Amino acid sequence: MSDFKFPTEIVELPSKGLLYPKENPLSSGQVEIKYMTAKHEDILTNMNLVKSGLVFDKLLQSLIVSKINYDDLTIGDKNALLVAARVLGYGKDYKISYLNKNTGEEEPFVIDLSKIENKKVDYSIFQNKNEFTFTLPNTSNEVTFKLATNEIEKKIESEIASNKKINISSQITTRLRHVIISINGDRDPKTIRSFVDDGLIASDAKALREYMKNIAPDLDMTFTFVGSDGYTEEGVEIPMGFSFFYPNS
Repeated sequence: MSDFKFPTEIVELPSKGLLYPKENPLSSGQVEIKYMTAKHEDILTNMNLVKSGLVFDKLLQSLIVSKINYDDLTIGDKNALLVAARVLGYGKDYKISYLNKNTGEEEPFVIDLSKIENKKVDYSIFQNKNEFTFTLPNTSNEVTFKLATNEIEKKIESEIASNKKINISSQITTRLRHVIISINGDRDPKTIRSFVDDGLIASDAKALREYMKNIAPDLDMTFTFVGSDGYTEEGVEIPMGFSFFYPNS
């Protein structure tokens, strides 16, 4: 039987590995992934995976060569792997349609995925530990939290889905309960739940979410749209839906 050599690439993680303990392989700041093959395209066309929302996770898990725990990945690092997989599989040009707000019409536009850069963050606060402290501006309570990993994100999505079945909207509070690990040094889950549900005022919650977003290593997933008439719009979010891995020809 012939031995096939599969080409691979090293992906540099936005976190530079600084969010992971030194004994974790992800602390290297790099992950090796394969180029996509026809077998990987089978994953993308598996409608059961698409409907369950697991298709991108299954694709990445099948592409990753490095010996890592996939659930340890932070969301920003996972985004970097997704973009790399897309570029290696289908090239750097991502064709989309975008609304030109000056003309009111949809226009074709090509995003060059190879030009995506890391978001600017202060790396000096990262010490190979996913744990950060923030003092709430209005109540001065000290909150310690984690940046979401794939494992945490799965738990959040599962709880939100369960709550929806009983007509409970809990996007914000569920997320905060899963990422906050202590309040004023108290790590009791009951204390955290009580605080998030009854003691966290809206202005403090907003400030905390903004701080989390600002410090989280990630790709800068925005682009500048330039319309056919010269209309320009900066800071547009790159669409990352199902069509991301199905480029229009």
